[in-house]
Amino acid sequence: MDQLSWIVGGIAMAVLIAWYISYGAARLDRLHTRVEGALSVLDAQLVRRAEATLELANCGALDASSALILAGAASDSLEADTSDQTSREAIESDLTQALELALGEVALRRLREDEVVGAPVLHRVAAANQRVQLARRFLNDAVTDVRRVRRKPGVSLLRLAGHAELPQTFEIDDELPVLVRGT
Repeated sequence: MDQLSWIVGGIAMAVLIAWYISYGAARLDRLHTRVEGALSVLDAQLVRRAEATLELANCGALDASSALILAGAASDSLEADTSDQTSREAIESDLTQALELALGEVALRRLREDEVVGAPVLHRVAAANQRVQLARRFLNDAVTDVRRVRRKPGVSLLRLAGHAELPQTFEIDDELPVLVRGT
């Protein structure tokens, strides 16, 4: 009877370990899926921000040089290679800097006074930028969760991540001046 209880205990322990490994692998898979979904959402929001910026550049309420700067930065953003994260981060930061440069106090006042074209377009740019900030936070939180789980000794020892690449946070300058955010 003593030997039978050792066998039953060993089987129970093996089942428990197998369940724990299976649960860990499934959790890691869900986290990687969450990262992929958050990255897709961020890509969509970056495209919307670039489109809104291009609309702002073409609305006719800005001076020619500001409109040209915005159009160039927005076009670069729309044409960016989504597979090269480092260059994409630089391009998106450049778009934010172009918005900061083009939307000085005089330009903002002129846009806000134009309630037919300028103010709605400016509002779309500010809203799109806010959605980019939120999407980037969600992505970076998901990446942090994946990295935390993958640092656990059991995950790396058992290679539960398989050949999945370690995700990277998306770091860009996405802070618009207070005058624009208040729109």
